[in-house]
Amino acid sequence: MHAGHVTFALQAIKAANLDKVYFLPERRPRAKQNVEHFGHRVAMLNRALQPHPRLKVLEMVDISFSVEKTLPRLRKEFGKSQLVFLFGSDVVPNLHDWPKSEKLLAGNELVVGLRHKTKREDLHRIIENWPVQPKVVTVFPSYAPEVSSGRIREALRLRKKVPGVLKSVERYSDNNWLYVSLA
Repeated sequence: MHAGHVTFALQAIKAANLDKVYFLPERRPRAKQNVEHFGHRVAMLNRALQPHPRLKVLEMVDISFSVEKTLPRLRKEFGKSQLVFLFGSDVVPNLHDWPKSEKLLAGNELVVGLRHKTKREDLHRIIENWPVQPKVVTVFPSYAPEVSSGRIREALRLRKKVPGVLKSVERYSDNNWLYVSLA
């Protein structure tokens, strides 16, 4: 959890007129290595989001998320509320390759934060070529496009300062000896 996540969520609330943003940590993220135990990650999320009443953590039972299993659970959790999914622009190019992605895209809204050197035009071109279109797509430049979880974990492991580290996460990590054994 880092400043990029928080600023993106706060930007999304404003840009897409959202009531709340829920963070859904995966128990076993399939695309990341060297992550700490789920309980520690949830604790860090809760501490980081505490100053922001419109940002919440939603824990789900799924070990890894899938459109087929997780989307129905979200619909049950939120009833008739409009679901809006937030993604960094680095996720968008492969989103249509996800199993059952058409169910995720159809009738739902996407909010995309531009990261790194992603150009808005390139992103729109990718989305326009999807066989199923989302209901609405909101795109905006991220305030922290270069902040990455990998760099944050490495900085915490080395006990170095790097932009984007949240003080609450750094304190929790230090107090619980997190990331020290990661190589």
